[in-house]
Amino acid sequence: MDLSALLALAQRTGTVPDLPTRHFIDGHWCASASGAEMDSWDPGTGRVFVRFAAGGSTEVDAAVDAARRALGGPWSRLKPGDRAHMLRAVAQGLRAQADLLAVAETLDSGKRLLEAQGDVRSAAACFDYYAGACDKFHGDTIPLGPDYLAYTLNEPVGVTAHVIPWNYPLSTAARGIAPALAAGCTVVAKPAEQTPLTALLLAQIIHAAGLPAGVVNVVTGTGSQAGASLVAHAGVDHVTFTGSVATGMNVMRNAAEHSTRLLLELGGKSPLLVLADADLDRALEGVMDGIFENAGQICSAASRLLIDRRIHAAFVERLLAKTRALTLGHGLRNPGMGPLNSAAHLEKVAGFLDRARSRDAHILCGGHATTDPQTGLGWFFEPTIVDDLRADDELVQEEIFGPVLAVQIFDDLEHAVDLANGTRFGLVAGIYTRDFSQAHRLAQRIDAGQVYINEYFAGGIALPFGGNKRSGFGREKGMEALRSYSKLKSVAARL
Repeated sequence: MDLSALLALAQRTGTVPDLPTRHFIDGHWCASASGAEMDSWDPGTGRVFVRFAAGGSTEVDAAVDAARRALGGPWSRLKPGDRAHMLRAVAQGLRAQADLLAVAETLDSGKRLLEAQGDVRSAAACFDYYAGACDKFHGDTIPLGPDYLAYTLNEPVGVTAHVIPWNYPLSTAARGIAPALAAGCTVVAKPAEQTPLTALLLAQIIHAAGLPAGVVNVVTGTGSQAGASLVAHAGVDHVTFTGSVATGMNVMRNAAEHSTRLLLELGGKSPLLVLADADLDRALEGVMDGIFENAGQICSAASRLLIDRRIHAAFVERLLAKTRALTLGHGLRNPGMGPLNSAAHLEKVAGFLDRARSRDAHILCGGHATTDPQTGLGWFFEPTIVDDLRADDELVQEEIFGPVLAVQIFDDLEHAVDLANGTRFGLVAGIYTRDFSQAHRLAQRIDAGQVYINEYFAGGIALPFGGNKRSGFGREKGMEALRSYSKLKSVAARL
């Protein structure tokens, strides 16, 4: 079925046919042992569009057992070039199923179809990148002298658990699963309970690409049941978790029981600095994309605009005009901005603005929950800008994870650096300036895992990604990710 037919069907019926809804364990689809199921809701309508299996410790045990068997089976004996061939086949499968994946992602997460299509392209590029890395990730020889031979080996860390967030279900799954497979690991993935479908579709594509049974397994269910069981499992050697700080701390506690290795990406409150000499057209575009893409539901969103006082009034006036022109609507119609992911999250975001109003915050636009103006349905929040906030304001310090921009004004560069580093997070920062030397000096002083200069969200799969401070630790993407899924062995021999 082509994209136009899928869209027509989804808009007419609210769903699409033949979506996988059961766990994928040891190469097979299976229902939960208890028979339990959960609803998946379309955020653009606030209605259920599919039901899926709700698993727990029983399904996690089966998936981890399958992954451990596969770790010592034919998968462990494949040459790196053979793994590369399979990962390229996954990338081809993603592209072949791109229309279904994008529509399913939009229905499940709420994001605009254009954004979902971009996520599918990113996932395919991820598998292509790590296919190319399979036979290039090698050890070193160490020169100990003529009487010794010393070298290092990169060995797969083992069974890897991947707890996938709801804001970027497919692309986040790919950026963890692809390097784990390239390193020779096996996988058990637990997608968010709000967005299980594209992880299941990815498992289907991986299996069709020829990877042995048990190499990739997907268990669906709640975080408290399936997720907690997975990260605490004695058979798991590594956990990759993307989510909130509070949940990440619980993951650390559970993983500590077995000294399980961790990669944590725990969100941010990222500053975007606009200096007085910046190209303001380019900066305006960066601010809009940085906070309103995916309705602000991005860990690396540019949720704080730090702007030089000399250009503050004129820039914010232009920003307001563009923000007020954004249209809202169901993601399948490709509006300016889609809904929030759930009713509970909408209530959380609205609470931040209710409290801001009680403090007499300067809300320039937005600030209220709303619905799709065409249907009166769905979980939407108005694009919101709050101006001239104090450094200790809740809107500055807390991750809202919605389309809410907190504006802070600086008087000089020292002040700008203080504001940029003035939260407990350290994931991303952006800088807009024509002074390239100044940009790089600022990049060195800002405490963040990555800094974008004159283009927010610059980079791609080759650029390592991860945070400092409360934003977590470890790096995904790039060759660094392969190190996350490998254990280094040193060998020294006297000749």
